[in-house]
Formats: sequence, structure tokens, C-alpha cells
Amino acid sequence: MIGFSHADGHKAVGILLIFSLLLLTGCGILSRPPSPWPDNSPDRLNISSVPFFAQKEYQCGPAAMAMALNWSDIAITPDELVAEVFTPGLEGSLQPALISAARRHGRIAYPIYGMDTLAAELAANHPVIVLVNLSFFWYPKWHYALAVGYDKPAGDIFLHSGTLAGEKISLRIFNNIWHRSNYWGLLILPPNEMPATVREDAWLEAVMGLDLAGRSAEAKIGYQTAVNKWPGNFTGWIGLGNTSYATGDMQGAARAFTQAVQVDPTSGPALNNLAWVLLKLGQRSEAQKAAQKAVSLGGPYLEEFQKTLKEIKKTPIAPRKKKKLKKARR
Repeated sequence: MIGFSHADGHKAVGILLIFSLLLLTGCGILSRPPSPWPDNSPDRLNISSVPFFAQKEYQCGPAAMAMALNWSDIAITPDELVAEVFTPGLEGSLQPALISAARRHGRIAYPIYGMDTLAAELAANHPVIVLVNLSFFWYPKWHYALAVGYDKPAGDIFLHSGTLAGEKISLRIFNNIWHRSNYWGLLILPPNEMPATVREDAWLEAVMGLDLAGRSAEAKIGYQTAVNKWPGNFTGWIGLGNTSYATGDMQGAARAFTQAVQVDPTSGPALNNLAWVLLKLGQRSEAQKAAQKAVSLGGPYLEEFQKTLKEIKKTPIAPRKKKKLKKARR
């Protein structure tokens, strides 16, 4: 699917992209959704810290992403994002492009789905990029906006959309234009701030995306955030160890891999990584024990484990420093 602006014109309306994640199933009949707001949420909320950028023609994607990134303390303009998220030939922006852009700037890109989830995130002061269809399901006109608040008594939701800041739309209408994208939304968050509706697997997948984008320092924070919440998560500890190693934090890497081994003592890769880091720290004896354990476990990475053990064995033991004897004073 592709996002378009209010004023995208006839060219935009004629474009249909088949995108497997967003098959449209809705119809044009207006339905009244149940109230999605959490019981303990305020009656009215407007996330005032979200800046507003009026979009240019066809560029609702760059505008929505710039607003979300600025809210997360990344100073950037829509014009600076055009080359990253806008596809001229399509006159719009694809969801994967938005996700990739967030990661390149060191932010968590966390997709959400559903009205209840959107309501919970807004109540937690998290703005959400939403993809809506401003036309018919069979003749779509896609558009990105940023949800920034709501008014429960009035039944309205507030959007930074097109050239309008804080546009009020009834929840009933919003539900019907949003459900055509299967209720797709996107949170852009600092790596130390989790969604209100966070799921363990989805958070780790989002952090891995940062890691794969080469943002090791931010991914390290994301993994640390994960293991703080889920201390028994093996993947989180492995990720923290890898990113600590990548950022030169050998002590942190050793602690993380040690925790990974405690979570899963049968993991050869965790033992192998721990052995390698201990060797880097000059702890040859401890490194050899970990490497030998990895080799004894075997598995598909046995050859790598054996290489690590061989490297450790040929590394000379560092001589102990002799303590200088203090002369007794007369």
C-alpha cells in the first residue's frame, strides 16, 4: 500500500499496489465502533509535544515520519526525509520505507494494529502514524496521518493530517477509513521506551531491526530495555552481548553472555561467544572452559567452536605481575 495526501489528485487515485500485509477487506458502510479508550485514561488528551509539518503534494509519508521523529528527539524536516521514504514513480511512500527510515535514525519502529491498541498508546502519550484510505476500498486513496489525541465525550480523534494540525475526526468515520488498511499503525520510539501495549516478541524483532540497520549503540539500549523487563529472555541477552561487543564494551558483553548461558546452559553459541570475549579480557583459563563446553555440546556450529578453542589454546598465558615488596621503614 502507499500513502497519499488529501490533495493528491487524479494521478494518486489511479494507483493500486498489491501489498500482502495490507489486503483490503472492508466495505464503505459506516459502523459505530465500541469505545476503545482504557478505563483509567483521561477524557481528553492532546500530545502537545508533537510538532506539526504541513505536507507537500504526495508527501504525507515524509511529513508524518518527520513529526514522529521530532517527537522522539530526532530533529529533522520532511524535506530531509523525502529521499529516504518517498518513491517518485509511485507518488507516495511504502510502509517498509517508513520503518527503514526510523531505524536509520536510531529509533524503534514498532507496528501496531487495532483501535484498542491505538487508544492505549495515545493514552500513554505515544503519537501513532496511521494509514487510512480516504476514498473507497475498491478505489483507494491512501494517506498517512499522525494520531496525536482524542476527546472521549465528543467521540473524536485528533490527527496531524495534510495541512491541518490537530484535525478532529469522529471516531466512527476514522474507524471506517482506518479499517481499510487492516488498522495498520506505526510507533516511532526511543530504544529505552516501550509501547504501552508491548509484546515481547514484537519488541525484540523491532530492536533486531535497529541492529541490522547498523545502529549498534541504540540496539544495545533496546536489548537492555528488553532484559530489564524480561530477564529470562535468551535472545535479549544474546543481542545485548553482541551489541556490547560491537560497541567495544567487553565487560558488558561478558556479563550478557554469562546471563545467556545461565538462561540456556545448552547453548553452544552463547558459550562460544562468552569464551571469545573472556579471551579478549585476558581470562584465558575461563575462556578455555567455556569453549570446551561449547565443543562438547556439538551441533551445526561445531567447527566454529573448535576454531575458538584452538585459538584460545595457542594464546600464551599472560605472566602474572610480581608484587613489589615494600621495604620496612626503620
